Amino acid sequence: MGVLNAFTSKTDALIGWGRKYSLFNYPFVTACCGMEFMALAGAHYDLDRFGAAFPRFTPRQSDLLMVVGTVSHKIAPVLRRIYEQMTEPKWVVAFGVCTCTGGFYDNYATVQGIDTIVPVDVYIPGCPPRPEMVLDGIMKLQEKIQQEKAGLLVRRTEVLPELPVPYTNRPDFARAIAENAPRRPGAEGGR
Repeated sequence: MGVLNAFTSKTDALIGWGRKYSLFNYPFVTACCGMEFMALAGAHYDLDRFGAAFPRFTPRQSDLLMVVGTVSHKIAPVLRRIYEQMTEPKWVVAFGVCTCTGGFYDNYATVQGIDTIVPVDVYIPGCPPRPEMVLDGIMKLQEKIQQEKAGLLVRRTEVLPELPVPYTNRPDFARAIAENAPRRPGAEGGR
């Protein structure tokens, strides 16, 4: 039994090492933190040395979701869908204080922390966070990935919370918009 245990632990270490240095990120950029994210991808900070510089713009080819900036309730279902389309294993980084807690937007339109939509692995606070903080967050995520079990059939078992119905899907709101919308002359039902 000891030989099998040693073989499994060495395999886990090898797969963890490979995963932590081959992160394919999907940048979900919605607000001003995007400028810091772009600076991070530049030559001065060299995100490529962590194996995470090459962004993928399709969720099916990425394993790291970098949520950058403010997330509104209207865009929350899109974020959830992108997360669900990502392949396993997948990780999520909350980039910026608005992503982590809603920031100074304490109102009805802003999600107060994306952990109410998707599970978050690393929080990077700041308004905006410095690139050094983001690099530290990537290194903490790499440590977490290295220590995960690397079984091929291991999947996350989190239960995703129900999303609230966006306020634009309410029938009364849609009807009010339709009734008060400006119409072009000559269009069907025009004034």
